[in-house]
Amino acid sequence: MIRTLLSFTAIAFAVGTTAHAQAPAPAAAYPTKPIRLIVPFPPGGGTDILSRLVATKLTESAKWTVVADNKAGAGGTIGIGEAVKAAPTGYDLVMGQKDNLVIGPWLYKNLPWDPTKDLTAIAHVAYTPVVIATSVNSKYKTLADVVAAAKASPGTITYGSPGNGTSIHLAGDLFEKAAGVKLSHIPYKGSNPALMDALAGNVDLLVSSLPSAMGQIKAGKLRPLAVTSAKRSSSLPEVPTVAESGFKDFDVSTWYGVFAPAGTPAAVVTTVNAEINKLLATPDMKAAIQAQGAEPEAMSPAQFGTLLKTDYAKWKGIVEASGAKIE
Repeated sequence: MIRTLLSFTAIAFAVGTTAHAQAPAPAAAYPTKPIRLIVPFPPGGGTDILSRLVATKLTESAKWTVVADNKAGAGGTIGIGEAVKAAPTGYDLVMGQKDNLVIGPWLYKNLPWDPTKDLTAIAHVAYTPVVIATSVNSKYKTLADVVAAAKASPGTITYGSPGNGTSIHLAGDLFEKAAGVKLSHIPYKGSNPALMDALAGNVDLLVSSLPSAMGQIKAGKLRPLAVTSAKRSSSLPEVPTVAESGFKDFDVSTWYGVFAPAGTPAAVVTTVNAEINKLLATPDMKAAIQAQGAEPEAMSPAQFGTLLKTDYAKWKGIVEASGAKIE
């Protein structure tokens, strides 16, 4: 009897030990190392400003180490391509926006990635209107002044944008169509060079994301004439919308958000989304984003993914109608 009991005990111990050895180890906490947030545009532009704000605030609030890394070029598509090729572990994220995810693929015909298939939407951060502005020394005081001058001398008024085919360039193109005028588009390689030339008077107008232009507007060096959103910006409540300036139903804005390579674990997506949404709800973050001319807006990963797919389909026709080409 004793020998039998000892035999059963040994077998039970062996089975238990084997089962324990074969059981999967608990998943490691995320993150356990620094997170890279790829910024697909040069320093100083709207995407860069918001990316660094998110990286800094996440480092402060979540105690993560988040490092912004500029990988500019080809309208933001180079940085997106680097994110697509990264390992789907959650340690390589990218700040995407309408230009490189919704518009870029219809301009760059041979991109080796599809934003709706090769990326995972994690967290929407903010949306912002485009602003039409001019140097404070300019003779144009209102959008009506610009339209009158453009009708009197078609093609002579110039406007700078961050580049051909960007949502900002297309906002300018849509405005031309709405106003029935012809302007001359001058594309730059990023927001900051366009801003500098507008301040110097080398171009008559600047069409820009509000975050990119807000610093010079606040400094009194840039005069905002109108914003392109359906309602006025809370950051510039005194500036009329294009619709209020006589062009009914005009509404163009852009959005920014965090993405990861397709295949990133759902638990990581949920964790990052929760931390960013928590951050967007804080008064400090709201104020910091609005100070840049953007509006914070939290979404679930599913909601953000739907926004991407809807805009991706919608803007194909707008790009084609614009005739925008990559030079």
